[in-house]
Amino acid sequence: MTNRSDTPAPDTDAALLRPVAHLELKAAALLLFTLALIVGSALYLLYARGAFEPTQTLVLVADDSEGVVVGMDMTFSGFPIGRVRRIELADEGNARIVIDVARKDAHWLRVSSVFTLVRGIVGGTAIRAYSGVLDDPALPDGAVRPVLRGDATAEIPQLMATARELLANLQALTAQDAALASSLGQVRQLTERLNGPGGALQVLMGNAQDARKIVLALERANAVLARLDGLAAKADTQVFGATGLLPEMQATVAQLGSLLGDTRASLKKVDAVLAEAQAVGANVREGTADLGALRAEVEANLRKIDQLVGDIQRKWPFASDTELRLP
Repeated sequence: MTNRSDTPAPDTDAALLRPVAHLELKAAALLLFTLALIVGSALYLLYARGAFEPTQTLVLVADDSEGVVVGMDMTFSGFPIGRVRRIELADEGNARIVIDVARKDAHWLRVSSVFTLVRGIVGGTAIRAYSGVLDDPALPDGAVRPVLRGDATAEIPQLMATARELLANLQALTAQDAALASSLGQVRQLTERLNGPGGALQVLMGNAQDARKIVLALERANAVLARLDGLAAKADTQVFGATGLLPEMQATVAQLGSLLGDTRASLKKVDAVLAEAQAVGANVREGTADLGALRAEVEANLRKIDQLVGDIQRKWPFASDTELRLP
């Protein structure tokens, strides 16, 4: 018994062998569509990259253009504002880097702008623009400006030479016959002497004999200080104690104060006596003046009596005793 499904139908084979209508036309249309798609994509990419934007030319002059390739960007504050169009060698032997700067971004470039060409240790070369004063005039089209180079890899040989010199100096310092080794040995000896008998005092004096003298002098000074402390305590007792000199002086001062009080009272009495004496002197002075007048009067009377006696003697010649005795 045979299966009908295993036997192909004559109509199906005929349908498969039948040619596609307008096959060439459809293939040409597909090719054209693919070509249009490629061209459109290319045009879009060119438009997206600013190929159709108006630009102005900037020429940067560098000593070396190593690392610079056509199509690399020039950045300002991290944003691309220009693209390298070509690199050429000038007549002076310098490299001329021609950059197309979009006119919509050209206002960031001024006549005082600075351009740098930096080569990093990690990463490629970068062209950067810096404008410090944005009020300066705008950079004209076709301007030629020098570019400052900053090559980090150029310092690597100098760093290696410095490191090599540093290692040589370190090796010289750590050698056995180096000054550092001798200094460490002297420090070790000094530490041993500090830890030994005498310690720092022996290190300062230089030998044990002088250090021992200093210790003896310190001990004697301590003994003298102890004796001075005893004398000070004894003097304190003798001066400030209950039977010391200070209480006696206080009692003597008290007695002297009482004596001064008595003397003050006696002086007051003397003042009264002197006042009375002055009064008596005044009276005596007055009496002395009266006595002078009385004496003058007595002398006058005596002269009169003398004259009278003389007259009596002349008149009484027989009298033998002519002496006149006054009471």
